[in-house]
Amino acid sequence: MPYLSPNIRRETLVRAEERDSLLEAPQTDISAVAIAPREVDWLMTSLVFLFPAIGGLLFGYDIGATSGALVSITSQQTSGTDWYSLSPFKSGLVVSSSLFGALAGSVGAFFLGDKLGRRRELMLAACLYGAAAVLLFFAPSYPLLLTGRVMYGLGIGFAMHAAPAYIAETASASVRGLLISLKEGFIVGGILLGYLASALWVGDTGGWRYMYGAALPPALIVFAGMAWLPESPRWLLLSGASREQAERAVRRAWGSSGSDSQAIQQEVSNMLQDSPTSAPGGLAALFSGRNVKPLLIGSSLMLFQQITGQPSVLYYAAKIFKDAGFASDSDATRVSVVLGFFKLVMTGVAVATVDSVGRRPLLLGGVAGLVLSLLALSGAQTLVKGDFATWVSVVGLLSYTAAYQVTLPHTG
Repeated sequence: MPYLSPNIRRETLVRAEERDSLLEAPQTDISAVAIAPREVDWLMTSLVFLFPAIGGLLFGYDIGATSGALVSITSQQTSGTDWYSLSPFKSGLVVSSSLFGALAGSVGAFFLGDKLGRRRELMLAACLYGAAAVLLFFAPSYPLLLTGRVMYGLGIGFAMHAAPAYIAETASASVRGLLISLKEGFIVGGILLGYLASALWVGDTGGWRYMYGAALPPALIVFAGMAWLPESPRWLLLSGASREQAERAVRRAWGSSGSDSQAIQQEVSNMLQDSPTSAPGGLAALFSGRNVKPLLIGSSLMLFQQITGQPSVLYYAAKIFKDAGFASDSDATRVSVVLGFFKLVMTGVAVATVDSVGRRPLLLGGVAGLVLSLLALSGAQTLVKGDFATWVSVVGLLSYTAAYQVTLPHTG
């Protein structure tokens, strides 16, 4: 054993004692110190989410309301017009005109969105929603009806661009994912509300006017709410605003939990760090190298969401049920309410299971379910008759909705 001087031996014993005392001392939860999550002001966070989300709800509401409005407009008893006898092409234009408007609105949002800002873009969408609701309520002719539908679609295009961006850029990071998922639930909830409005007014003369006009109060709420809320702090930084302006926006958005100046400064610093100073490669970079495969997969899933026919089924739900054997308009629209409620429930199931089951298994199983459901619907319309055909149509449409809702909206 090598010789150790008394001083060295004394230092060694002291260090050993210090080590033992540290090991015996109560251990601190390092994760609690390192993470120290900020408390969330749930009232302010709910408002930051609610007003933009109502913009998405109005998109869903249009789907459900149009399902019943189409039945009301084309009925001699309930249309309240002398132009109720619409050809299939003209009926289709009542549905598709809002989609044309939404496409135009999306293109407009691409060019104007970053100039307007998320807040003013949502206020513009609210104005378009409200003006369209008024025009549709008073529309004296078919051309003005289509004009109102296109105007409403423009509102959809701007709202669906700005709402998710505002929520993602303004809400606290700890609840951001939850709120984005809830936004999908608001859209589906809007569909259910539209079906409820259809069931409520489908038997009234001019009931379609009330179905469309009911969108005005929510549109006014969106406008007032967005006029009160702060601008997106991330957009402020991207538009050249000062750091102080962004910090003020964060402080307002965080509500009572915005008193932590250090946390606010860190949040803005993270935004500055994540903000792109340039777009390397530009648009051409999407179509080259390793970006091609993800682009093709993502675009294919988006295309598949549309060509499955799900939007058309929702728009024509009441008419499908009526053709399937529910003779009265009220019966057909009431069954549509069941469809809307079922869709909302399956949205909750999808959100709860998508991470545990996995997106690929859900997608494969969902596509198989879509195919079988469409075969059942086709057979109910062509091969079987009577009450059996009616209920096969109901089951087929419900299973079709379930298969779609648990897969495509959550795998794209």
